Amino acid sequence: MRALVTGATGFIGHHLVRRLVAMGDEVRCLVRPTSKIDELRALGVSFVEGDVTRPDSLGAAVSDVEVVYHLAGAIRAAGNAALWRINEGGTQNVAEACAACPAPPVLLLVSSVAASGPSDGERARVEADPPAPVSDYGRSKLAGETAARALAGRVPTTIVRPPVVFGEGDRETLDLFRMAAKGWQVVPGAGNDRVSLCHAADLAQVLVRAAEKGERVGPEAPGHGVYFAGDAHAPTFGELGKLLAAAAGQKKLRVIPTPMAVTWGVAALAELAARVRGTPTLLGLDKAREATAGAWHVSSEKARTQLDLKLGVTLEARLKQTADWYRAAGWI
Repeated sequence: MRALVTGATGFIGHHLVRRLVAMGDEVRCLVRPTSKIDELRALGVSFVEGDVTRPDSLGAAVSDVEVVYHLAGAIRAAGNAALWRINEGGTQNVAEACAACPAPPVLLLVSSVAASGPSDGERARVEADPPAPVSDYGRSKLAGETAARALAGRVPTTIVRPPVVFGEGDRETLDLFRMAAKGWQVVPGAGNDRVSLCHAADLAQVLVRAAEKGERVGPEAPGHGVYFAGDAHAPTFGELGKLLAAAAGQKKLRVIPTPMAVTWGVAALAELAARVRGTPTLLGLDKAREATAGAWHVSSEKARTQLDLKLGVTLEARLKQTADWYRAAGWI
């Protein structure tokens, strides 16, 4: 197939592009002038210069492709306006560019579980549950979904909401592996809340299958055209620390529960420092809202059943695979 990938230079984007190339797809990547593209160029993909926040740069990018994988987004930003400009406005721009095509491509929108909000106790959240985001990031991602839905009558659209994504090359979860390798792990609260995770290679398979045969967003029941993408095993935060330690070859682990007040205090200091520097931070108040919201446990049963997924690798094996890569790369 002919595919366009936005956000291809990111961690998840790299994994997706590698999978598409391995399948024999013709891959085009939307990149900015400052993007580092050497690794992607080695894969034999083509490039088109543009930015999701610049509508005039998207027409050529989406022209004559069969599917658009829209991964570009902001996890952190210097000010909430930038979150909405990229996560909502960028998605709207991509969807409008697709709608303007004579034969609109499938739009595969990569959102986040943050758009749906935390789960309720031991019950895993499912796609039909009403969204209730607790963070500005989550609200901006949900706004992006809404923007895509507004054009779903003209553009066949599917939404995938990944949970915590980890894997080779990821720097967002690297600190968790580093701490576990040293024999300690900090967990929010008592560490009893469950959290869903997904390896980037498994997420790439979900995205491809959803583009090929997934439901499309429409006026049907809530959750139609939406998929969660998480491993079947959702450990508690405390259990996750033990799994990370085992993956890193650490036999002794000290789990350190973090009172909610401490989480908020650290986040407030990080937020203040970021504002003084004028740079975004991941450990600010917005992430504290998510960290103190409870469990982030989602069911991926719908994706496994409808998309005929064949993952075949356990969460434990994926964590070890990632830790081995970090060690070989000298990151831990």
